[in-house]
Amino acid sequence: MTQTAATPTTDTTTSDRAPGLFDPITLRGTTFRNRLWVAPMCQYSAEREDGVPTDWHLVHLGSLARGGAGAVIAEATSVTPEGRISPQDLGLWNDAQLEAFRPITDFIRSRGSVPGVQLAHAGRKASTFRPWSDEQGTVPADQGGWRTVAPSAVAFEGYDEPAELTISDIAGLVEAFRLAARRSVEAGFELIELHAAHGYLLHQFLSPLSNRRDDEYGGSLENRARFLLEVVRVVRSEVGGTLPLLVRFSATDWADGGWNEDDTSTVAAWCRDAGADLFDISTGGLVSGVSIPVGLGYQVRFAEHVRMNAEVETGAVGLIVGAAQADEVITSGRADVVLMAREFLRDPHFPLRAAAELGVELDYWPAQYQRAPFRLS
Repeated sequence: MTQTAATPTTDTTTSDRAPGLFDPITLRGTTFRNRLWVAPMCQYSAEREDGVPTDWHLVHLGSLARGGAGAVIAEATSVTPEGRISPQDLGLWNDAQLEAFRPITDFIRSRGSVPGVQLAHAGRKASTFRPWSDEQGTVPADQGGWRTVAPSAVAFEGYDEPAELTISDIAGLVEAFRLAARRSVEAGFELIELHAAHGYLLHQFLSPLSNRRDDEYGGSLENRARFLLEVVRVVRSEVGGTLPLLVRFSATDWADGGWNEDDTSTVAAWCRDAGADLFDISTGGLVSGVSIPVGLGYQVRFAEHVRMNAEVETGAVGLIVGAAQADEVITSGRADVVLMAREFLRDPHFPLRAAAELGVELDYWPAQYQRAPFRLS
């Protein structure tokens, strides 16, 4: 892959062999100790419904860093109050949130992992009840909900109709992403991911199924990608040239006439030129009622497609559950990083166990746990 000033420098190994799961990777000025990272996972547990992280987030995210992950990326963190998925989601639109994140990033860093945050806006999928609520759909105003916004006044199935964003509204949201990126750095995060997947606002602009605009933010692929590219550029300008910037895409809507992997590859290359470094490739979430062929590693092929066609670094996600499976994704060159979610919920120490299964010796086993290393014999 050709390197430019806007793309990362990838430092793999000191030999000619293909990198493996536990080889380091360097993006811009940050070296990650391995290629097994924690994907963002919403916890719906913010304090007082004001977007402030709690002790739950400290213990949850800290345990994942203690378990040996190369990076720990905090859940979808909204750039505005109205961008939260639920009233209990995290935010980075004020300094109280920033201050509450600092002990969390400090602890993640102290365990040798890179603290990251996913900046997001849920758009028409905001103001929802959290998953374990007895109710579903849009939270009404008298229960702490709000009117949602979107590129077009097209509702997600089962949710209230959103208000269509004006041009000035869009400019305000670009600025909100910039300010949230500034607070991210001040809070101690060393990696930022922009959430343009799973049917949330940036994805809503990208897909013709949710973007029915006829102005400069709708219609052609260039126009539908305009908002995302403005956000990438302003965040890169705000954080400088050394902090890694990721974009999470849903590579397909799994629906006729929707966003697809070729669109993703094209826009990923544009984002690379605008200052993004690596692309976290998931799928779906924009529309309901679609048929998705779920199975082990079912989304890896999309990370491989984008990697090859856009000539960018990618991360693979989606039912990657075992050490050998994750290592094969890297050694085969299908992706540069593996991000896991559910497996980390089941076992926060999965990287330490995976290393033992693969016969890799690590020097970051916690000293406090030396009496209980994973042994296969």
